[in-house]
Amino acid sequence: MAELALYNTFSRKKEIFTPADPNRVTMYVCGPTVYNLAHIGNARPVVVFDTLNRVLRSRYPNVIYARNITDIDDKIIEAARSAGTDIKDVTDEFTAKYREDMGNLNTLIPDIEPHATDNIGPMLDLMERLLAGDHAYVAEGHVLFAVDSMAEYGQLSGRSLDDMLAGARVEVASYKRHPGDFVLWKPSSDDEPGWESPWGRGRPGWHLECSAMIKAHLGDTIDIHGGGRDLIFPHHENERAQSCCAYGGEFVRYWMHNAYLDMDGEKMSKSLGNVRTVRELLQSYRGEVLRFALLSAHYRSELTFSESLLDNAKSALDSFYSALRQVADTAPEAVEASETAVAQALLDDLNTPQAIAELHAVSKRLNKAEEAAIPRLKGELLAAGKLLGLLQHDPVDWLTSGLSSGSGEGLSADEIEGQIAARAAAKADKDFAAADAIRDALASAGIVLEDSAAGTTWRRQ
Repeated sequence: MAELALYNTFSRKKEIFTPADPNRVTMYVCGPTVYNLAHIGNARPVVVFDTLNRVLRSRYPNVIYARNITDIDDKIIEAARSAGTDIKDVTDEFTAKYREDMGNLNTLIPDIEPHATDNIGPMLDLMERLLAGDHAYVAEGHVLFAVDSMAEYGQLSGRSLDDMLAGARVEVASYKRHPGDFVLWKPSSDDEPGWESPWGRGRPGWHLECSAMIKAHLGDTIDIHGGGRDLIFPHHENERAQSCCAYGGEFVRYWMHNAYLDMDGEKMSKSLGNVRTVRELLQSYRGEVLRFALLSAHYRSELTFSESLLDNAKSALDSFYSALRQVADTAPEAVEASETAVAQALLDDLNTPQAIAELHAVSKRLNKAEEAAIPRLKGELLAAGKLLGLLQHDPVDWLTSGLSSGSGEGLSADEIEGQIAARAAAKADKDFAAADAIRDALASAGIVLEDSAAGTTWRRQ
């Protein structure tokens, strides 16, 4: 079996992936802070690591994929205050919406979805270990990690402590021994959520949460830790510091990070008004179109998200589904996903652009195939699509069902079929002007006709 190569942020090179235990492969990806809707940039790591999850499951018998829910955070507290509601109401609402939106992108449900508020005990244990090892200290009701207590601090991001602090937003506080020291535990006022601890009533810092949940649910060492590039510093750097100092060893074997996504060439920001939520985009495009668009660039390359990217993604998917519709009556041969050229592309550090190119190649061969070759090629296209989380719909439904923003919504399938029959009759009467007029009218309504020897099929643009 060909080997899987992954780019390790820590070593800054591609490495052959060798799990610590081939019978228990572990992966943890940082999940959402649930105080608002997920935007399309938030969705990129979800889709990237869902694809990696699928690849791992095609190769190993037992993969444990964890993605956390951060349900205690200052932004959540502020959102609840602004809405005049309880914090749990906010976190329950946006956790449910996050799950729904990510599910619409054809993502598999993680095996474990730990919530921060359910793991306060492991967080207290982690802090006690850090304090006992002189890697943390208590000051004015806070527990802080002492960054200068770890000689290797900064190795993940590849910068010295001074360099990191120069380019980061560092909270200035009189109780810090060093400006880079970060909060593990902070005091809570009476009107803020809090838990009892040896250092007073308080709540955890963000960095502490993931380290504690990894330890509690996956063990001392995990195979893969993923997230967006923005998390390398400070979040993942601080996670690494906490866990290595508390438990010893190297707690992550392969660090992986996806690049940024911008909107039409500009960074997404509220000030520019170009933040697009997944839920908003799903009103205009199917989730599979969004997923295809997110996979169209290599995960370590920046991705410019635009309407043209989405339209190209839909066009590509339409071509695949059209190929499948033509062979709808042929049963596919059972094909192992790992045997496909798409799988080979994904083994090279999730090379999704090459994988998509291979998908096009299979589809093209299927369109031209002799009858005897159709079952194998259809099986290969479906197996490869599933590995990418694509081609999960019935071809006829995909091509003919209307969308919220889809063209031709005003025309029912029966009406379209009636127009196609009228066009066929006009052609039979050699009234080609009338036939062309029907085609043009349907095209104006967003209905594309495709003529072949077997007859005329149609799809919505």
